[in-house]
Amino acid sequence: MTTTLEGTELTRVGPAATMGELMRQYWIPACLSSELARDGAPLRLMLLGEKLIAFRDSAGRVGVMDHRCPHRCASLFLGRNEEHGLRCVYHGWKFDTEGNCVDMPSVPPSQDFKQKVRAKAYRVIERAGLVWAYMGAQAKAPPMPALETLLVPEAEIGVTCIQRDCNYLQALEGDIDTSHFGFLHAGHIDPDELPEDHPIRHAVTNRAPEYHVADSPWGTQYAAYRPAGPGRVYWRFANFLFPFWTQQPQGEFGRLVHARAWVPLDDHHTMFYYLWWKHGSALPAQPRPLFKGLKPLGGARPDLEFLPDTTDWLGRWRLAANESNDWRIDRDAQRTNAIYSGIDNIHLQDQAVTESMGAITQHDFEHLAPSDQMVTRTRRRLLLAARALRESGAMPPGVEDADVFRGARSGYFTSEDQSPWQEIYAKELAAAVRPQVPRQAA
Repeated sequence: MTTTLEGTELTRVGPAATMGELMRQYWIPACLSSELARDGAPLRLMLLGEKLIAFRDSAGRVGVMDHRCPHRCASLFLGRNEEHGLRCVYHGWKFDTEGNCVDMPSVPPSQDFKQKVRAKAYRVIERAGLVWAYMGAQAKAPPMPALETLLVPEAEIGVTCIQRDCNYLQALEGDIDTSHFGFLHAGHIDPDELPEDHPIRHAVTNRAPEYHVADSPWGTQYAAYRPAGPGRVYWRFANFLFPFWTQQPQGEFGRLVHARAWVPLDDHHTMFYYLWWKHGSALPAQPRPLFKGLKPLGGARPDLEFLPDTTDWLGRWRLAANESNDWRIDRDAQRTNAIYSGIDNIHLQDQAVTESMGAITQHDFEHLAPSDQMVTRTRRRLLLAARALRESGAMPPGVEDADVFRGARSGYFTSEDQSPWQEIYAKELAAAVRPQVPRQAA
């Protein structure tokens, strides 16, 4: 059981919080690059409980900084983005993308002290269609994580962005809980409706897999396994990667290149970023599977509907189906087993159940089962790493050696190999298809 104290340590992400300090050791996706136009309006960002603004200057450089002007704390969201900087509308003080005050027009020239004033700004990188911020205190920022999706040509990377109204941890844990697949997403699928060689046939024939779970250099890993005929085993591998990344088994292992970030906006809201290789086996890169009886996996609706964006701190990438309308659950579809959950769309099903837990799950109310081994292992791994950072300054996995992430891949396959599970994984990884890595990213 996760205690109340442990739950608090795991879920609080503000600047003084144990987990918040761990998060700040890594590069963090802040927004889509496409959300910022040169000399365009600043964008309100909530990130790890901090109110920030992002803007792109005349030269295309991006700034991410505290929204308060360091003069009188007026919000720089109201600022004028002009001529290589952001000018506060209150007194005209202007700041560049690094937070330096470059103009102080309301102060007489003889009393100008702009060289002594700096807005709180974070270091920024753009990669894979995202703006990334480093919010830590280290003088030298860490390398970017060597996720496989960040090493392929940017034109071959797809990106999805969705806000979720709950703590990052319960959102993340949905990705590393494989036993829910046979119910929430595929409870209405009869194995007899599937061809013998269909990739999920074994997952719906046996909805209670057995597991191997272990710590890994990048975080934690599970291997769920089921019998698949004489001498054959159906495997589903998945990973948690520090500090908030997951890799689901949602495609064929040999071609599944993807990564899913659950970025805490604050303690109660999370931004989901999904990056996938367009030429791989990730679900968005594949045609939707057709089943007998026209019962598609997860329901019939492949696309999600978004509310219009607003300029509020939490006004971006919100789904139209949400708690206020019961995630548009269809009780008739649930009753007739047209859709097991009654909620149409795989992502929305996950969103509904994790948001239904409340803003932060009451962890001491849970009764965890053997099928939750990956969840408990990941919580423990996060807690130990965050406490080691707090108590001894030990850097968590992947900060100093970003290459540890290269060894992580997820997916499903069937094998006759009777070797230990981690050896089977290593063999499949060695045989996997790799994208052509650009020279500068190798």
